[in-house]
Parts: sequence; C-alpha cells; structure tokens
Amino acid sequence: MRRAVAWALVAGIGAALGGCRGEGAEKKQRAAGGELLERPLSLRGISLAGAEFGVDAFGKGNLPGTPGVHYNYPDPAFSKGYTSADYFIAKGMNTFRVPFRWERLQPARNQPLNAAELNRLTTTVNTLTAKGAYVVLDVHNYARYGTGVVGAEIPIADFAEFWGRLAVEFKGNAKVVFALMNEPHDMPTETWIEAANAAIVSIRAAGATNLILVPGNGWSGAHSFNATFYGTSNAEALLKIADPKGYVAFEVHQHLDEDSSGKSPACVSETIGVERLQGFTAWLGKHGKKGFLGEFSGGSSAVCLKAIANVAIYLEQNKDVYVGWTYWAAGPSWKSYFTSLEPRDGADTPQMISLQAHLSVSTR
Repeated sequence: MRRAVAWALVAGIGAALGGCRGEGAEKKQRAAGGELLERPLSLRGISLAGAEFGVDAFGKGNLPGTPGVHYNYPDPAFSKGYTSADYFIAKGMNTFRVPFRWERLQPARNQPLNAAELNRLTTTVNTLTAKGAYVVLDVHNYARYGTGVVGAEIPIADFAEFWGRLAVEFKGNAKVVFALMNEPHDMPTETWIEAANAAIVSIRAAGATNLILVPGNGWSGAHSFNATFYGTSNAEALLKIADPKGYVAFEVHQHLDEDSSGKSPACVSETIGVERLQGFTAWLGKHGKKGFLGEFSGGSSAVCLKAIANVAIYLEQNKDVYVGWTYWAAGPSWKSYFTSLEPRDGADTPQMISLQAHLSVSTR
C-alpha cells in the first residue's frame, strides 16, 4: 500500500511539472536523445500478432497457456519455421509491433520475469533488430492483469514495477520502443494517466532512454479521442502525461469498419480512416505532440483497399506530427484472417498491394 501511494505521489508530481512545461522545454529534452520524434514518419510496419493469443480483452482465457499451443512468438525459433519478417522488410517495412501478455512474462507480480518467456521475447526482439528493424514492445493487456484492472484490483505500483524490470532488459537496444499498454478500457481515464506516469517514472529510473508510446483510455480509438463516454476525454487527460526526458509519442488505433473494432471486413467508406483521424491530428498539432497509429486495418473490398491507402497518404501529409504506423496484423496462424498481410500461396494480399507505395523507408 505504501509503495502504491509513493508511486502515485511521484507520478502526480511529474504530471504537475509536465503541465507547466512548454513546447520549448520539450524540444530541448528531445535533443538529448529523441531522434525518432525528429524524423517524420520514421516507423512503418506491421503488428506481428501471436504471443498475446489465447486471452480476451477482459483477461479471460488460457493464462498462462502453453507456448506453441495457445500462443506463438513471431520468431523461427518458436514458430515452426515462420519467417515472415524477411518478407515484410523486403517490402520496405522497418518496424514490427510485437504483442505479448504481462502475466506470461511475469507470472507473479513484483517478482522476477519468467526466464523461459523472457527468452522467447528477447530472441524475437534480437532477431528482428539484428535485421535493422525497430521493435515496438506491446503489452497487450488492456490495462489488466488477469481479470483485475490496473488501479483497482491491481495496484499501479505493480504495473510500474513490471515496466521497470522490462526496461532493464531492453534499455541497451536503441531500436526497441516501449508501448505501455494496448487499449485500456472500462476504467477511469484519470486512473490510466496515473498508471502511465508511474510506468514512465519507473522506465526512466531504470536508465532507459527508449521512445515510449502512451495510449489513451476507451480502447485508444482515434475516432473517440475527444469523446467523454469513457470518462474524461483522452484529449484532456493525456496533456497530463509527463516524461522527464520528453521522449514520448501518443498511440491511437483506428479500424475502418462501422464500430471501429476491426471485427468486420466491411469498411464504411473510402475516407472513413482519414475522417476518424482528423481530431487526433489536430490535437497533436495544437499541443506540439507526436502521434503513432499503432493499429489500423480493413478487409479486401475495393472500398477498404482505397480507405487503407488513404490512411497511409493522410499520415504522409501530416508527417510533421506522426512518428509512424503499424498495420494490424500478421504473424503465426494469421494467413486466413481477413485483415492479414501474410502472403497467401506466395502472393501478396490485396491490402499489402494497397500499402506498397507507402513503404519506401530506410531501416537505419
């Protein structure tokens, strides 16, 4: 209990300082090692899904589960010869978002990371970064540990402690980006902001200088960035995020179907992605922030393919405020999924063909 209060106090003080900091101060801090924020749209790639499989968005399912049965890491050492990373790099992608579960990596909170699971994650990361690519570490837990919500059943201090341990493992790899959490939901926005700030404090205390991606509440949708149905809007609350290094970007997701869930192959229109991103883009420009589109996807209809291309074009047109994007998704067992970019029988998917013109980036 005392540790939870201490983390809350540290995070609260940091947030207060961050609220007083101007754009000039942020630029000074970025200059000390914030190169990805200064390179327009420098990250473009794919989520390699699989290591988060077997559990739903409310923490129910196979936990911890059996690797190779309930979940797979996207690395040949753990995925029966799966080698799609080379395919995507050859297409021009330079970033791989790797989702995984907190519970599998740390079976007991406030205890050492599981050696076998850490080896699976580390091998995947090292394999990808050795190819010259960036890796986004995505804690795919929806602000939960099991069915407990961070800041309610799960102390914020436990979440911060986990990130401190994870940061120690990967702080030496400049090509690793820390994504704090996938799609927090069904919790007070203020609680999520407190948890995110505590995790940032823990990461920096570990000596890590890596870029940090901070999502919003309410499933992190760009379309609802200014909404209040989930509580205080992300547009208001995320202004209280504080990083002493000034090296953060804000992550949103935006699927192109009717309810923005990514569960339907039908897209609303050719321009729906652009329309849903506009409010978030305006917020970034107004407040001198940087954004990252961590997920977007659509089916293979003509409308969807045009909508996917239009999102990529829009991000290029607004590259002054976007650090990058990762499409959803690819990875082991994803060849038949309707949004997947995994090639089928050696052929590019229609979605890959739609994105191809927007992948001429360097992996340096």
